[in-house]
Amino acid sequence: ETPMPTYDEAVAMLTAPGAPFEIEQSDVRGLPMRNWKTRERSLREKIANAAQHGDRDFLVQGPRRISFQEFARLCWGTARSLQQVHGLEKGDRLAVLSYNCPDWLITLFGTVSAGGIGVGLNGWWAQEEIEYGLRDSGARYLVVDDRLFPRFAPLMGRLPDLEKVFYIGADAPEGTLPVDELIEPHDEMPKTPIEEDDPFVILYTSGTTGRPKGCITTHRGTIAQVQGIVFNGLVGGLVEGGGLLGGGGEADDAAPPTPTGLSTSPLFHVGGLHSGICTQLTVGAKVVMLEGKFDPEQVMRLIEREKVTTWGAIPTMLHRVVHHEKIGDYDLSSLNSISFGGAPTPSETIDRAREVLSIQPSFTNAYGLTETHGVATTNGGQSYLEKRASVGRPIPLLDMKVVDESGRQLPPGEPGELLFYGPTITPGYWNRPDATAETVREGWLHTGDIGYEDEDGFFWVSDRAKDMILRGGENVYCAEIESVLADHPEIDEAAVIGVPDPELGERVKAVIVRVPGSTLSEGAAQKHVAAHMAGFKVPEFVEFRDKPLPRNPAGKILKNLLRGDGASAFAEEDLD
Repeated sequence: ETPMPTYDEAVAMLTAPGAPFEIEQSDVRGLPMRNWKTRERSLREKIANAAQHGDRDFLVQGPRRISFQEFARLCWGTARSLQQVHGLEKGDRLAVLSYNCPDWLITLFGTVSAGGIGVGLNGWWAQEEIEYGLRDSGARYLVVDDRLFPRFAPLMGRLPDLEKVFYIGADAPEGTLPVDELIEPHDEMPKTPIEEDDPFVILYTSGTTGRPKGCITTHRGTIAQVQGIVFNGLVGGLVEGGGLLGGGGEADDAAPPTPTGLSTSPLFHVGGLHSGICTQLTVGAKVVMLEGKFDPEQVMRLIEREKVTTWGAIPTMLHRVVHHEKIGDYDLSSLNSISFGGAPTPSETIDRAREVLSIQPSFTNAYGLTETHGVATTNGGQSYLEKRASVGRPIPLLDMKVVDESGRQLPPGEPGELLFYGPTITPGYWNRPDATAETVREGWLHTGDIGYEDEDGFFWVSDRAKDMILRGGENVYCAEIESVLADHPEIDEAAVIGVPDPELGERVKAVIVRVPGSTLSEGAAQKHVAAHMAGFKVPEFVEFRDKPLPRNPAGKILKNLLRGDGASAFAEEDLD
């Protein structure tokens, strides 16, 4: 038997001149960067390439099944009707506010194929946040589904840029058009020129201050990131005969199973759209979508029925599936790889998964941000089991370093801020040159995360420089909630902290000092936040204090002292 190559040998082999993943230097927005020599130049080209899989299933949700070829035809037809009937010009924005469904993807990719820009609005958002996203992006069109329409309805006619609203569901309300009038099949690909650095989708990311920022993701960045995921999967396969994109599990003489991904992450996140759907489109995988809310039993039923091979899971979801009392009732043996990102996955969840899933799936931990178009580093297979908390190594197009406060690169073992450089770094934030200049400097993305590199070249994320809580895969920025609490006339001071939780990772807690004489209740404080913000940001615990909150000499609240109070045990409850 030929010995397995080492990681470095596998990388060298796949990226050598003439190899499928050959790397070249190219100029990206005036800076020299490495990129794949053989690459698609737009997402439209990616859809056209995927159409060669013909009548194989691409999207499956409930009774609906759409083949690769049909998906391309629906995208081309949507692009044509946007341009010819609804007046879409290059660079116009179409926003989507909907639960995951095929129409979300068809309307978005149709827009992008016509040279427009997609805007993914967060489906958890409250009305005020939805209004902000639509105004900020200047969307001309909105696609909204029947479940989220009631939150948007009061905004009808109030947004000067928004010309047309397309409705997913039966009986389109007055002032909206049924989405079926937009989606129609057509055989010809649109001809509008698309540049690699044109925006693909704007996704909103909350920040440590104030309003969310519209992070621009481009055609180039998305394609480079996806190819990086595929590349890391192949390297994993070469190094240990398994890996991210399947392998392992089946006998040598059996035909490998059709790659099938379970899509449970929201499409308004890079994890769901860029690292998920765009990768599955690239490798010709079938994508299975849930109907309605996340439900562990529905997940197990779908894995069994559709022979799901890969699942990009949020740690909370994996926890709920592997601890489900009926896990033994379903055949989950097709599942051979599980990847996760966003939040560290408790070791206990992994041990449980290895115990209850009948074959050994390969686990991959990924790290990335909206600002890196999704996955920037991966740690999979055997190396994951050896270094579970590590986020692994960057895809080969990216430079990654750890720096101190003066920007000096630190040696292995020393913690500092994690920085990335390469073609998957965002060109910036929509209409926010100030925020862009602060985050991306000379091409280097300052992540705000604290970590270190070990002696083997693996990276570890040890802390968040940003004041942020990770709750069930959603980023919750404390400053955003604190500013809403500060607006309440009966609140003198407020601080928001994360409380550890075995299922969600962390839950949100507010520590409040009331104005003298106030009898503000826990429920009233929660209601106040809920009126302005998405439900997942509403504090689940409220603690009132009579003394001022502890501060340092500069006046900053010392949250480490607030966290030291310990946490109470929680009742399990639904991730709505």
